[in-house]
Amino acid sequence: RNIFGMKAVEYLRLEEVSFPESVVKAYPGPSYGIEGVRRLLRIHDRPLVGTIIKPKVGLPTEMHAEVAYRAWVGGVDIVKDDENLTDQWFNRFEDRVVRTLEMRDRAEEETGERKMYMPNVTAPYPEMVRRAEFVREQGGEYIMIDVVIAGFSAVQAMRREFQDMVIHAHRAMHGAITRPPFHGIKMSVLALIYRMLGVDQLHVGTAVGKMAEGKEEVLSNVRSLTMDLYGLKKTFPVASGGLHPGLVPALLDIFGRDVIIQAGGGIHGHPDGTEKGATAMRQALDAALQGIPLEEYASEHEELRKALEKWGTRSPGS
Repeated sequence: RNIFGMKAVEYLRLEEVSFPESVVKAYPGPSYGIEGVRRLLRIHDRPLVGTIIKPKVGLPTEMHAEVAYRAWVGGVDIVKDDENLTDQWFNRFEDRVVRTLEMRDRAEEETGERKMYMPNVTAPYPEMVRRAEFVREQGGEYIMIDVVIAGFSAVQAMRREFQDMVIHAHRAMHGAITRPPFHGIKMSVLALIYRMLGVDQLHVGTAVGKMAEGKEEVLSNVRSLTMDLYGLKKTFPVASGGLHPGLVPALLDIFGRDVIIQAGGGIHGHPDGTEKGATAMRQALDAALQGIPLEEYASEHEELRKALEKWGTRSPGS
């Protein structure tokens, strides 16, 4: 019902929702979820490291693919398109997918690690299907959808149509709905719905980066993705927005090991470029997992040392 638009309602905010088993079972849920994504990447005991190609738009196809390659060989597991990048004249979707997947294969051969690319297929629904089919034909395992913009029914339909592919959900535009304190829908409610609709990964905020949500809000989003829900697979939480190597220990304290840490400028902005920035992120993760202070680890790891010299260990504005 259109209760949010009724004249009698001045403010209304949906803070929490629960669904009976019959409703939950009517939806597909994730095809892969946390366990399936880990099997696909063959990474079972640590957070995943991802990046977003920067600048958001402006790179031609060859440069886009080269940046992705540098991130992968530096240590990143996953590379994604930005939410703004779809099919611009200077970086056509098909050309970008073909070339970037070629570079993915090269990076896998050189590193011995699985690498993943998440092209943004967001478009009117028939075009989304066409693009996803193209990714599949080229050997891609992932697609990315701007889920708020695409809409609930499109996300549900894409899940049923592409059960063999991982769906990465970007929540672009959610803040217009979730951020007002007295009106709208809490992000944790949307997270639960997107999990039921079938996304395998979803942005949830960072608590320590540039996004507005605090720790409790972020953890509430995570609970929606990972709590027991009538056997539904768990959706992988994604932390993204203003992250850099100095924040990795704080992220592990908040999320634990089941998180995808995505850094854009915090990798590409490294003084020595993308590849060294990716290495610094992996070094920060290695240190945090071993319980070694970053400054101590950085004394023997130049990439991390230079990252800490640039960004420190504090979040923006703290």
